[in-house]
Amino acid sequence: MEATQGSGVDQSKTTDTNPSKTDETVSRYQDAQSALDEALDFVRASQDFWQKGELENAIESLDQAYSHILGIDADDVPKIMQQKEDIRFLISKRILEISASRNIVVNGNYNAIPRVMNKHVKAEINLFSIGREKKFFIESYKRSGKYRPYIVEALKKAGLPVELSWLPLIESGFKVNAFSKARALGLWQFIASTGYKFGLKRNTYIDERLDPLKSTAAAIAYLKELHQIFGDWATVLAAYNSGESRVLRVIRNQNINYLDNFWDLYERLPRETARFVPRFLATLHLVNNPKKYGLDKIQTDAHLEFETVNMSIPAHLKTIAKAIGLSKNVLRGLNPELRFQILPGDNYPLRVPPGKGVELIAKLDEIPASIPPSRRFVYHKIKPGETLSTISRRYRVSMHRIAMANNIRKHHYIIAGKTLKIPQKSIILSRSKKDDAPTYKNIFTHIVKPGDSLWIIAKRYGTTTKKIQELNNLSNSNLYIRQVLKIVESKKRPAQSGLKSYNVKRGDSPFKIAKRYNMSLENFLNINGLTPRSKIYPKQKLYIK
Repeated sequence: MEATQGSGVDQSKTTDTNPSKTDETVSRYQDAQSALDEALDFVRASQDFWQKGELENAIESLDQAYSHILGIDADDVPKIMQQKEDIRFLISKRILEISASRNIVVNGNYNAIPRVMNKHVKAEINLFSIGREKKFFIESYKRSGKYRPYIVEALKKAGLPVELSWLPLIESGFKVNAFSKARALGLWQFIASTGYKFGLKRNTYIDERLDPLKSTAAAIAYLKELHQIFGDWATVLAAYNSGESRVLRVIRNQNINYLDNFWDLYERLPRETARFVPRFLATLHLVNNPKKYGLDKIQTDAHLEFETVNMSIPAHLKTIAKAIGLSKNVLRGLNPELRFQILPGDNYPLRVPPGKGVELIAKLDEIPASIPPSRRFVYHKIKPGETLSTISRRYRVSMHRIAMANNIRKHHYIIAGKTLKIPQKSIILSRSKKDDAPTYKNIFTHIVKPGDSLWIIAKRYGTTTKKIQELNNLSNSNLYIRQVLKIVESKKRPAQSGLKSYNVKRGDSPFKIAKRYNMSLENFLNINGLTPRSKIYPKQKLYIK
């Protein structure tokens, strides 16, 4: 059958040169596409009616959708016929689901996730309760207490089943920094492109996939969209795990006209995705029978609580924590989206433990600013005999950070000749106590410009090339454009040059400051090691003539 159809298509391509017939084909294609679009609009309207509990209107909308695709005449256009078949399939499936939901809707629970029990679910229950994954389940269950209350509240507000609050247990074990082989990240395991689609930002300072609250909002938006497409939650979960395109391909290749439910797909999905749904259903059975499975004696982590302080300077969490008497890890736990543990500035809402906000505001003047690494990574080619430990010591970066950056699961297993990405550290800028010329204790930054060399930079700041290399951990004299260097300036330089210190005020810009003190912009930028694109921030110390 397929060979005959293929042959027909080839003939039409090679022998049909009649312009009027071509125009007719184009017209039929446009009419068919218009009918498909209208049919899809009715399918979406049906979904909206169904979610509101208006079942008769939902069925009526599907009837309208079906009548639109019945009139499509485009047998010689494979793309149109495939779309027609997909929509017909979706309509058939949705009618069955709405009919099956009638009894549930009477009880006011049409959004519930059915707790199916079959051999696949039983197998996962055994793994979680008495098998090799018992430890994983218990540890994940403990961590759930930290984030689940917020997730439940957000799901209720969105009108989604609260059972979905257990989805991160399967996705990430309720670890906010979970990282998969597919480069999915965070509590809800977003890959970068999907995260971007649903509003999660990623830049030099932050990756919002790591934030449990922001990623929850994105996950809810994604789940809503998937439910609009598939209609039943089991299939939605499979699509969440593997992507809607993959599930739609499997559905399209079915040899049946409709699906009774997700389990018709089960054997045709990749093993990891196929297991995902029974693992989730197994989780629901366990958490809803805590006494039976011994969960009633397990104490979950305390609920995440915090208050926020808007921070206008790009400070490092380490210095903030020290200023208010906290462990750095406490602030990291509350602000996991900060990639280098440095605030972006721009009124960033920093989360702090309850009661610490007022204390932080009182200490703001004592907190120095920081800048992120000029490059996220440097690259190191592994030499024979090197270990992750020796490389870690050489670059002063923890083995854990190097392993995470290179997706290394066994710290002792690296191969000579391979190249490693080495995460770079941030720079903390010291803040002078007095408003006078800097001493050797004052660390400044210089952004490398075309024509710069270590010798030229050292001469400009009255220091030596050796000191610059030591301070920046440089093994040679090679520099690159826009590289950020830490500079310890000679205490004699400002006095000799007649420079005065200036604290940046809100609303200042390099141009405004230079104009105010009758300096050329170029001179002002050179004195302060800035470029025309450099950003300055309130309370930053700069120099003027």
